[in-house]
Amino acid sequence: MFQTPEQLLQHMHKENIDFLDVRFVDVPGQEHHFTLPLRHLTPEVLQAGIAFDGSSVKGFRDIDKSDLLLVPELDTACLDPFSKHKTLMVTCHVIEPETGLPYQRDPRTIARNAETYLRSTGIADTVQFGPEVEFFVLDSVGYAVTPYSSFFEVNAPGTVWTTRTQGDGYHLPPKAGYAPLPPADRYSDLRSDMVKHLESLGIPIEVHQHEVASAGQMEINMRFAPLLTSAEQVLRYKYVVKNTAFRAGKTATFMPKPFYGDNGSGMHCHQSLWKDGEPLFYDPEGYAELSELAMSYAAGLLYHGPALSALTNPSVNSYRRLVPGYEAPVNLVISAGNRSAVVRIPAFYKGPQYAHDKRIEYRAPDPSANPYLAFSAILMAGLDGIRQGMKPPTPMDKNVYSLSARESRRIKTLPRTLDEALDELESDDEFLRVGDVFTKDFLDTWIDLKREEAEAFRMQTTPKEFEMYYNT
Repeated sequence: MFQTPEQLLQHMHKENIDFLDVRFVDVPGQEHHFTLPLRHLTPEVLQAGIAFDGSSVKGFRDIDKSDLLLVPELDTACLDPFSKHKTLMVTCHVIEPETGLPYQRDPRTIARNAETYLRSTGIADTVQFGPEVEFFVLDSVGYAVTPYSSFFEVNAPGTVWTTRTQGDGYHLPPKAGYAPLPPADRYSDLRSDMVKHLESLGIPIEVHQHEVASAGQMEINMRFAPLLTSAEQVLRYKYVVKNTAFRAGKTATFMPKPFYGDNGSGMHCHQSLWKDGEPLFYDPEGYAELSELAMSYAAGLLYHGPALSALTNPSVNSYRRLVPGYEAPVNLVISAGNRSAVVRIPAFYKGPQYAHDKRIEYRAPDPSANPYLAFSAILMAGLDGIRQGMKPPTPMDKNVYSLSARESRRIKTLPRTLDEALDELESDDEFLRVGDVFTKDFLDTWIDLKREEAEAFRMQTTPKEFEMYYNT
């Protein structure tokens, strides 16, 4: 949108925009921001960068070397739809002041490294990602954890657990919420509000719907985009969803598995490689019309799937979702049109007229992931599959959940816990470090952060333990 700081500032003066909101993301994936009044902005300030304390950002720097800089990426600038005062928001690079180079623990830097590495291989020049980000909207939520008590309680109208006291007859049973009409779908207008805000930010939307879980689970599908752009759109998607819900007196969560006994929220990642504007995943003679290159890419995802989980499913709660029977895949197989497979090949359209839509869907990721890291890691796994000439296992064209115990034991599965996923990453990280896309320093930092997170859960007694063991 803007090529120079001068153009951005001229636009702000012309449109009477009072503030510039500079944003960046920490290692786990939470966005942070600083807001600068227009009267203090100059081209020199924007070029040199805005100083901040990296030691106060999770996963960044220690206190003895805390200084870092934010340099705005001008073409990400857009008007904030939620600010009281007219505000332009812009995503930033994190820069090391000592060298002027990109900071290698900045997740955005890793995503840029991944795109640069892709081009350097000569295999393709673009990877397109189309994430399906699911979430829940609730009326209210309360939770607390102390050494002597813990609880959570949610209020979600239209669910089975509220019908006894405040039911209106339009409740949705668990696992039965897929695409109902209003009034059973209570949030259609709210999702349309979200879509309006997303499109005002330049994010094209294809469809929105109520999802399978009962308690206000939703999905708004974005059009595919190159890796870096798609990751940034996921972050703005979360910002829009949370703020639109908040303004409507609701609350939104991207937890992978808020409720026992109902479906969790995924972030299924559709993806394809392109070169010189042409898609590389289509072959009319291939399985499900996938090219040999696409099959090798998919094989890389299946081979590295356990290690990938540490980045695509990075929370303890992620593994509450990855259990059989809730449309969340656990078996590392490939199949056409099969939602029980980790790698699914959408089978809606066939023929050369749909070559540009030919893609694979990696169904394991969830929205607790940092999209910069998840998309970059997925790409690196796929490229390793191509470089190594990997072949996927024979496609499993049946419901994987219905296999016998003997059949199931033959299939490689995703980890069952965050600790298992981190163990897999520690033993299989070379594919991520090719081309210095992920540095060893970053991966060590990530593993340390996530080990601390897993340890906190191991040490905390839960209400379920009282229910099961108090009277032993």
